[in-house]
Amino acid sequence: MNGIADEADRSAERKVSRRRRVVGGRQHRHVVRVTPEEEARLLAKALAHHISVPKLLVESALAPSTGETLTERHAAITELFAVHRLLAAVSNNLNQIARATNVTGEVHDELRATIAAVRKTSFRLDDVADVLGAGQ
Repeated sequence: MNGIADEADRSAERKVSRRRRVVGGRQHRHVVRVTPEEEARLLAKALAHHISVPKLLVESALAPSTGETLTERHAAITELFAVHRLLAAVSNNLNQIARATNVTGEVHDELRATIAAVRKTSFRLDDVADVLGAGQ
């Protein structure tokens, strides 16, 4: 069973995201010649983002002035949301600690500082996600 699951994982890793079809097809074609070193760099970058080289070239060339592709931007937003969820889980744990502190009546400065830091970071993550999301 593990062999089948491992093969499925390897197969999924080999899949790359290609450009979506457009009505009427694409009317223009560009041929770009690259050196073996450039080809290796293009392949490595495309594989790292699980996209094809043509998609990498088009996204990179048409990306906003930040120089990032839409795929990179989406990955950054996805990561921000993952970090935000982690921060929410930490906040829940801190709330539990705070409840326990309420039982004893002792509040440590570290607890206050940590809760403040969690809140501040959460707001900053929201702001960054809003800015990144506005470009799509």
